[in-house]
Amino acid sequence: MKYISRTVWILSIVSMVADVASEMLYPIIPVYLKNIGFSVFLIGLLEGVAEATAGLSKGYFGSWSDRIGRRMPFVRLGYLLSAFSKPMMAIIINPLWIFFARTTDRIGKGLRTAPRDALLSAEATPETKARVFSFHRGWDTLGAVVGPVFALLFLYFYPGEISTLFYIAFIPGIIAVLVTFFIKEKTFIPKEKKSTPGFFTFLKYWKVAPAGYRKLLIPLILFALFNSSDMLLLLKIKESTGSENTTLMVYIFYNIVYALASLPLGILADRFNMKSVYLFGLLLFAATYFGMAKAEAGLAFYIIFGIYGIYMAATEGISKAWITNMVKKEETGTAVGLYVALQSISLMIASAFAGLIWNFYGASVTFFLTACICVIVILFILFVTPKPVIASEKPAV
Repeated sequence: MKYISRTVWILSIVSMVADVASEMLYPIIPVYLKNIGFSVFLIGLLEGVAEATAGLSKGYFGSWSDRIGRRMPFVRLGYLLSAFSKPMMAIIINPLWIFFARTTDRIGKGLRTAPRDALLSAEATPETKARVFSFHRGWDTLGAVVGPVFALLFLYFYPGEISTLFYIAFIPGIIAVLVTFFIKEKTFIPKEKKSTPGFFTFLKYWKVAPAGYRKLLIPLILFALFNSSDMLLLLKIKESTGSENTTLMVYIFYNIVYALASLPLGILADRFNMKSVYLFGLLLFAATYFGMAKAEAGLAFYIIFGIYGIYMAATEGISKAWITNMVKKEETGTAVGLYVALQSISLMIASAFAGLIWNFYGASVTFFLTACICVIVILFILFVTPKPVIASEKPAV
């Protein structure tokens, strides 16, 4: 694959190893939190606050990396913070400490996400961008297969030792940081002279961004406002089946589908149309949530999460490829940062709202409402959002 550069390969491996650390914990965190006294609402609020913190920092550090013309310092420090946050979750089980530990992990994600995506964008041409982002997502998701498999095996031999996994996860987290030192960054001349932006400076990008970028962000953020944390999906499986092992196995299956489908769908998006592939993904999302509103048996969850894996492959990397093709190279950190910042803040609102709906009306109403909003977003993108346009094809804004 000639379009996959050395930097893309290394970033993909780093993401995979870091995801082994994160994803061996992700499917068991809701179980762990419930075991130490968290309610469904508090779990939703925790994830929402953590993601909102990550979101604001994604926008800030993305803008900062544009201004200094460097990406790797943010990437390395981000992975380092996330590595240290893992054992922090098990040291103390006080709710405020748990909030602090989870937020530390998300700040690490906020530090690295936009600068890393800008690095990926710089390593691709407009014609190969979807497959480059999707290639990276595929490797990242491979870590989300290895991590839960390890957790499943560990809990099989050491049942009930959930807290020990938080200490073990530190090891691949640190390995990911070390691998980043094999990347030779190509610096660029920054657009701005100032070295540090104000914390909310990235929000000003909305006023000067290309019109197509703004028209795309509106439905994406509307969608995010009702797309709550996947932890609630995993909690539904646990409550319906009563099995932690089934929850882990379904999650592993989902990530296998996601990893395998990412690159083929990225190639399709490059060759045909990113908008069409993305809309296909949203249709699968709606089907997933309509299905989760009714699902009770284990087999149904495997089918639904298989569909969900294809949805993720059709949207996650492709949305960023679509966005970065709309903006100038020196603005990619800010453009991606604004998108993921608004997305994460929306996730905070969505997770807290979904937790409330769940508490008062149950899981079925929560998932059904999300599916209905997704249908509205599909119609908006279909009839209002323009086709992907490469930034160089448009006059400067």
